[in-house]
Amino acid sequence: RRAEQPVHCGQFDGLVELATICALCNDSALDYNEAKGVYEKVGEATETALTCLVEKMNVFDTNLQALSRVERASACNAVIKQLMRKEFTLEFSRDRKSMSVYCTPTVPGLAAQGSKMFVKGAPESVIERCSSVRVGGHTVPLTATCREQILAKIRDWGSGSDTLRCLALATRDAPPRKEDMQLDDCSKFVQYETDLTFVGCVGMLDPPRPEVAACIARCHQAGIRVVMITGDNKGTAVAICRRLGIFGDTEDVVGKAYTGREFDDLSPEEQRHACRTACCFARVEPAHKSRIVENLQSFNEITAMTGDGVNDAPALKKAEIGIAMGSGTAVAKSAAEMVLSDDNFASIVAAVEEGRAIYNNMKQFIRYLISSNVGEVVCIFLTAILGLPEALIPVQLLWVNLVTDGLPATALGFNPPDLDIMEKLPRNPHEALISGWLFFRYLAIGVYVGLATVAAATWWFLYDPEGPHVTFYQLRNFLKCSKDNPLFADIDCEVFESRFPTTMALSVLVTIEMCNALNSVSENQSLLRMPPWLNPWLLAAVAMSMALHFLILLVPPLPLIFQVTPLSGRQWVVVLQISLPVILLDEALKYLSRNHMDEEKHQK
Repeated sequence: RRAEQPVHCGQFDGLVELATICALCNDSALDYNEAKGVYEKVGEATETALTCLVEKMNVFDTNLQALSRVERASACNAVIKQLMRKEFTLEFSRDRKSMSVYCTPTVPGLAAQGSKMFVKGAPESVIERCSSVRVGGHTVPLTATCREQILAKIRDWGSGSDTLRCLALATRDAPPRKEDMQLDDCSKFVQYETDLTFVGCVGMLDPPRPEVAACIARCHQAGIRVVMITGDNKGTAVAICRRLGIFGDTEDVVGKAYTGREFDDLSPEEQRHACRTACCFARVEPAHKSRIVENLQSFNEITAMTGDGVNDAPALKKAEIGIAMGSGTAVAKSAAEMVLSDDNFASIVAAVEEGRAIYNNMKQFIRYLISSNVGEVVCIFLTAILGLPEALIPVQLLWVNLVTDGLPATALGFNPPDLDIMEKLPRNPHEALISGWLFFRYLAIGVYVGLATVAAATWWFLYDPEGPHVTFYQLRNFLKCSKDNPLFADIDCEVFESRFPTTMALSVLVTIEMCNALNSVSENQSLLRMPPWLNPWLLAAVAMSMALHFLILLVPPLPLIFQVTPLSGRQWVVVLQISLPVILLDEALKYLSRNHMDEEKHQK
């Protein structure tokens, strides 16, 4: 468009030649998918964009209305390809940053012009090899001033608000005869792509997805450094980094952004330092990616590399986590540990969050089981050391471990991520699964579980209004109880075999472990911030476990099998009074962990 009015591109010789280069210097195509009712790309995305441009320009005024959707897909490109025959292609290489095709006219009207080479590539590389420029239908020398003006305009396109990815298009009007060209020696290609005539430049708008900037901000919060490695021009790459939040709007990028050549000019030690501080590498070759990964690994950093091409495979293989795009090559996918089916950076961030959540849930699962088992061990040892009657019998312990504990432990795997899970620094891969502080927390909760269980059984003997009201000394010496022993003159020795104390102990153990499961929704977050109902599976598991406990208390013949008996309302109040403080204890430990232990870890 010009002045908001549509322009017929065929009226301008320069645009006709530009469309010709876009169509011929291209191996892609457009295809209409009749099943889906959409046009699809066949080939590399950048070349497909050029194919679309040719269709939109329609420089030869092809009648598209008379064609079917399938025929219309590449109709304008087909017209151009009928005028010139592509003889061979000089494939793209990183050193010259361009590719070209050798074409011969197929219609009499163009035969007099002879063969031509059409070139497309990185603007700074192609324009450097241009000696002239096409102005209208004329060719004029390309002066240094004109060259700088063209490059300045391209830099503006690449670093402006649109951040266009630019390609320069050029032609060699009088190339060598194809018989004189050594096509098996790719080092000679740059010699054939000299003395070019600059035809024009195309800019492609390839904006990052809207959610990427927010995802990069989350990565920074999570202590993950994002480095952009691209083949784009440095100015374009830096502009994109600013849009994504990798660089600030006015941040000085000296020492933080390098081209491949600038990186090569550094000493090995400077390269290591650059990899540690830089966040943008532009105009890089595949070898650069591997070296960047190696340098980062020399600092014991965990690297995740993304890529989609064959040339990316070595770096994907070398990185700890190689991430291939779902639309990438089979070679890249086979070299990677992970494939992104949606080609979306946000999926990587979601995977990091999910991985951290799984790791936390695994620790919570272990915490729950260890603290519960420690409590049972403490209970057994405490009754043995004090000489008290058994608080729990073997069949009750088996029931708790195999049935009652199993459901909540399984449900902990469905815990939601902690609220601050993406605000924590990455953990050291050599860090123990259970740190010294966590082990102390397990022991603290476990000891309370054991003490509470023994206390419940002891309470019945000493203080329950319906109990025998024995003294603690009598309780410790219950094995000496007999009618002939004056110490137990007013005591019926059968009370020491009552089912009530073991039922009290078992009920406290089950209730505390259910509270312990609710505490395990988060490792460090308070229940006020992450309440149990965030994991409905856990609530269902706790309800089921309590239902099973009431089942063995109330439904014959289970009370006989498990040596238990129904409890009164007063006794259940005592059970809750003994059990619920475990929530306050764990809240205090979580507070210490949030406000002191995490700070010490960050300082280290």
